[in-house]
Amino acid sequence: MNKLSLIALFFSMTIFSQKYETHSYKTLIEDDNFEIRNYDPVMKARTFSNTGSNFGKLFRYISGYNEGNQKIEMTTPVYMKEDKGIEMMEFVMPSTFNEDNISQPLSKDVELYLDEGGVYASVSYSGYSNENKRKKHTASLEKKLKEMDVEKKGEFLYLSYDSPYKFYNRRNEVIVRVNY
Repeated sequence: MNKLSLIALFFSMTIFSQKYETHSYKTLIEDDNFEIRNYDPVMKARTFSNTGSNFGKLFRYISGYNEGNQKIEMTTPVYMKEDKGIEMMEFVMPSTFNEDNISQPLSKDVELYLDEGGVYASVSYSGYSNENKRKKHTASLEKKLKEMDVEKKGEFLYLSYDSPYKFYNRRNEVIVRVNY
């Protein structure tokens, strides 16, 4: 490997291995790739569409397209779901923000809200996520909840923790609120 290749490799590893603040939770039960967690309350920004433009809308908001031209750090995970052709995406806001100190979006397509947190069950999986993987791991989570006699209270959400430019050790999850 020549010097230029080594420099490019080091530079790309530095950029794409950045650590982001992650929505905090306490693990209550852990069994292989299954967990039950208690999530802390957190501010979120969300948007809905049927055109697949959700990421761009949310990214513009955190990049300063808001009332205070406030730049907001990227966090993890990105929450997603789809229902009857309408896609929802949510960005977690850094823990330093609350309803009083965060700039309101300029776009009518982006809304802020306080997610109250709560108890969720999750199944994690690696690689790039796709519809088949989401279905497979959703079924796995449903099966585990039935085995444990734990009742789900909401819809399944799909979480992604990594930039599309991260190729190895990718983290994805299926989660659902539960009575526990």
